[in-house]
Amino acid sequence: MNASRSRTTQIFLASTLYGTATLAAALDAGCFPDADRRVLLVANNAAVPETTPALDTMPGFDALRGRFDDVVSWNTTIAPFHPGGWEPRPDDVPLWERHLRLAWGLGEDRVELAVESIQVNPAQAVAQIFTGAPLDVYADGLMSYGPTRNKLDPLIGTRVRRLLHLDLVPGLRPLLLTEFGVAPQIVPTEAFRKVLAELADAPGAGYGTGTGLPDGPGPALLLGQYLSALGLISAAEEEGLHLRMMRGAVALGHTRLVFKPHPTAPAQWSDALREEAGRLGAELTVLDEEVLPAPVLAEVLYLRMRPALVVGCFSTALLTASAFYGLPVARVGTELLLDRLAPYENSNRVPVTLVDALVPEVTDRAAVERAAAGDGPADDTPDGLTELITAVGFAMQPKIYPELRPAAERYLAAHLSDATWRYFKRRRLTSLALPGAVPAQLAFLPRNAMVRRVARTVRRRVVRR
Repeated sequence: MNASRSRTTQIFLASTLYGTATLAAALDAGCFPDADRRVLLVANNAAVPETTPALDTMPGFDALRGRFDDVVSWNTTIAPFHPGGWEPRPDDVPLWERHLRLAWGLGEDRVELAVESIQVNPAQAVAQIFTGAPLDVYADGLMSYGPTRNKLDPLIGTRVRRLLHLDLVPGLRPLLLTEFGVAPQIVPTEAFRKVLAELADAPGAGYGTGTGLPDGPGPALLLGQYLSALGLISAAEEEGLHLRMMRGAVALGHTRLVFKPHPTAPAQWSDALREEAGRLGAELTVLDEEVLPAPVLAEVLYLRMRPALVVGCFSTALLTASAFYGLPVARVGTELLLDRLAPYENSNRVPVTLVDALVPEVTDRAAVERAAAGDGPADDTPDGLTELITAVGFAMQPKIYPELRPAAERYLAAHLSDATWRYFKRRRLTSLALPGAVPAQLAFLPRNAMVRRVARTVRRRVVRR
């Protein structure tokens, strides 16, 4: 019995191949201590999991499988419930822990958890069931630089030991979970690149040999995200963004193009791109099922085709291209997204802000060329960017991060301009009594309730939000 109690089992919750690759890199780099057993807990969070392959069935997964002793399906464990909508009732937590310890052969092992997206299920459900288990949170995208999206239960937040994240924006520290004093820890870039190289060369991965990819000099790679499915923009507007990507790339001199659509995006979007490519005299390859038999990580494509340019909206893959592989990048549509994101605290706001601030617009040839030469806006970071993200983070979640108010006020008082207004909303600044709430021409007025009511009326009529 004593020997059993001394055993440690680490449970790693993952829902994407990219996230699993991040965990594999962290393990390879020694970011996790030794354990008697390591279990990969796979969650399929797709809207209809039955029609979407889980990550452990995807080509290339076998290259990562060896880091774990066992692979367990969370969907099977809680069936017929959906991972994104189920959590145990408080009175049932002890029963669920007993059940999982029996089903997964945990016995009396000491359990340690590593989860993604701790603010939502299934991460919260797993954390609730293993009450008291220490938590590590790993982040595989740009959201780690933003605030925690909602107030986290202290019984969970105080158990988080650290935030593991990729160094997507060198010099910028994540804001996520800092309200609990959680320290960030970088997953070494070289370890992550090594894991991605394993994925690219995995036998039977479907894209390990480059089949279906265009030969010759690197093309321009266009990244689709399917933002309309998230309700951020309309389907017609998203199709328009794809066409803008293509036109911008061709205007920069790229006549060989590869479009990587989102796996669930409508096929007609690709048809529209093919028609536009013909009109522009460009050669287009669409990475659909006819070209590649399975979804492909953009980072694997970077290795396979070494694109001459990567164009997208606000995908994390834009910054992995730039920071990890030194590839030229360009953006499309971030100003539209900054205007449309609602409510203001939408968790996509910081990723969109970062891409808008760091990546040049595809129609700005001079900026794209400067960035490709290493003279882009990233050279002005981290100080200015840190101040911007701090101000945006406070405006998003002022109740979670009240200590950031002075920094936000300093930034807004000194840096609000035509270039930075798009990151904020006057209505939001007004509700938080921050600089910029009142138009400059009315700033001399005393701050009392009646004047504020009049200012709000004037603003609604003549001042843009």
